[in-house]
Amino acid sequence: MDGFFSTNAGIAAVILAQSLLVVGFVMVSLLFLVYGDRKIWAAVQMRRGPNVVGAWGLLQTVADALKYVVKEIVVPAGADRPVFFLAPMLSFVLAVLAWAVIPFDEGWVLADINVAILFVFAVSSLEVYGVIMGGWASNSKYPFLGSLRSAAQMISYEVSLGLIIIGVIISTGSMNLSAIVRAQDTGWGLFGWYWLPHLPMVFLFFISALAETNRPPFDLPEAESELVAGFMVEYSSTPYLLFMAGEYIAIFLMCALMSLLFFGGWLSPVPFLPDGAHWMILKMAFFFFLFAMVKAIVPRYRYDQLMRIGWKVFLPMSLGWVGLVAFLAKFEVMGGLWARWSVGG
Repeated sequence: MDGFFSTNAGIAAVILAQSLLVVGFVMVSLLFLVYGDRKIWAAVQMRRGPNVVGAWGLLQTVADALKYVVKEIVVPAGADRPVFFLAPMLSFVLAVLAWAVIPFDEGWVLADINVAILFVFAVSSLEVYGVIMGGWASNSKYPFLGSLRSAAQMISYEVSLGLIIIGVIISTGSMNLSAIVRAQDTGWGLFGWYWLPHLPMVFLFFISALAETNRPPFDLPEAESELVAGFMVEYSSTPYLLFMAGEYIAIFLMCALMSLLFFGGWLSPVPFLPDGAHWMILKMAFFFFLFAMVKAIVPRYRYDQLMRIGWKVFLPMSLGWVGLVAFLAKFEVMGGLWARWSVGG
């Protein structure tokens, strides 16, 4: 049996099994994320939320997914059918593909590449094409306008996200996500993580992640009062389900990135407790809780306010932070707090 796993077929089988495991985790998590999102929103509004299908309503998301799957797929007259169906598939596949480089524990990663951050940004940047294709292929002015607004929004906040991550890369000296987590393993528990030296950028990253994933209060492309339902207005059944699944998976990816970049990934918050994947999952769940709370309590922004914050506030702040971190790391201020590559963190 050991000899089989050293052959090309064996290696392919192992990679396939690992890929299915990651996809399975993401899809199962998706069911509970939607359920949790609806329950948190209901609790803030002092109502019950999903509570009928399954114990405590746990199977409500499954019922909703089945409802979408069995519905008829309606394609608008004059739509570009190949592009119309390719758009939601592209959004979903790219959202799942980014998880290939996300480590859950030491060695628990599908592809432990040295340019993991570049891979995540390359894949997430391509997701904007699914939005544009969906809006254009619908042959309707409402989804087309919504797709253009969404594309402008996603591109604007990707710039800020990239600059914020550059500060973390400067501190670590590596674009490998596992190396970034290891650099935060200082023996001080949560006080050794990057949230402390990069504290201002944690808030900017969180807000930029909300805008990047079209979450409230920055869900302008899907604002029902303004553009019906944005780029997805002409979609129904399974294609619509793929769009929504891709959106939630992208949100969960941002939760994973926040955990890895600023909050120690799989590292324990207290030194005497063992590290493990359970810490990574708990941190991701906590950040998704924050995403859901923002959706429930923060009013929606206007589009001009959204773009002004991205270009006139976040971009200058993140760019200035890159220069400041470079200075602090170069001269190893405070014993190399911003230069983990030099102190062997």
